[in-house]
Amino acid sequence: MFDVNTLKELYPFQSNFIELDGLKYHYLDEGKGEPVVMLHGNPTWSFYYRRLVSGLREQYRVIVPDHMGCGLSDKPQKYNYRLKQHIDNLDIFLEKLELKNITFALHDWGGAIGMGWAVRNPKRVKRFVVFNTAAFLLPCIPFRISICRIPVFGDIAVRCFNAFARLSIYMACKKKERMTPEVKSGYLAPYDSFADRIAILRFVQDIPMAPKDYSYSMLEDIESRLSQFRSHPMLIIWGEKDFCFNQHFLDRWKTYFPKAEVEKVSDAGHYVVEDAWEKIVPRVKDFLARNPL
Repeated sequence: MFDVNTLKELYPFQSNFIELDGLKYHYLDEGKGEPVVMLHGNPTWSFYYRRLVSGLREQYRVIVPDHMGCGLSDKPQKYNYRLKQHIDNLDIFLEKLELKNITFALHDWGGAIGMGWAVRNPKRVKRFVVFNTAAFLLPCIPFRISICRIPVFGDIAVRCFNAFARLSIYMACKKKERMTPEVKSGYLAPYDSFADRIAILRFVQDIPMAPKDYSYSMLEDIESRLSQFRSHPMLIIWGEKDFCFNQHFLDRWKTYFPKAEVEKVSDAGHYVVEDAWEKIVPRVKDFLARNPL
């Protein structure tokens, strides 16, 4: 595991761990007050939310776990890296922290994981902040992602050459000047070996595209229960230059949540928080203040 102290300037937070079946599950727990739980996607980790954590921790309790296999969490090689397992892990984690009145911030796979937990525990969730993600079945995925699902080729590209994480730095962030050598290092540091990239590959392989896929029925069930949150305050902040989660996905969110506030960021890509954190931090603060628990 890399030394997180090398990132202290960019990631000045205290690391915390709980044990899940003998494995370490890492999380940030910063500030006090109403809990805001931020869930990252693939191939990022809690580092992705660092600006939002710093911006909110003076007023809120900000909690950001690293999914198993990601960031500073353990990376077991023989593990069930499926959507259900990630939701189960989150369930145990949030139960141990005894959280209620939760505001979720969701990005990429964090959408399916967070909404999967929410439909199990609807009374414990009060607000949502949604960033370029999905919690419903997908019509298609970009070719550049789908090729990573090809047996053998995907293993070589993702695990041997770290292609998924490396290319994401250039494809997912539109403001290239944001990707300084230090920031690039922050995104890539937890995934610096073949073994450490196991979850990146498993997330790609778990994208449910057809009924035969392992997580298809689970995501279908999550989608069928989204409407119960239709009256919950929701802020959708959407990077319009996302090559994967495009306008189609935003339209689907708006269909399920017609009352949601929608903020489009025209010059941001998939890593919308990286591209536009200066706009996003005050916008999220304003949303939370105007929608008290």
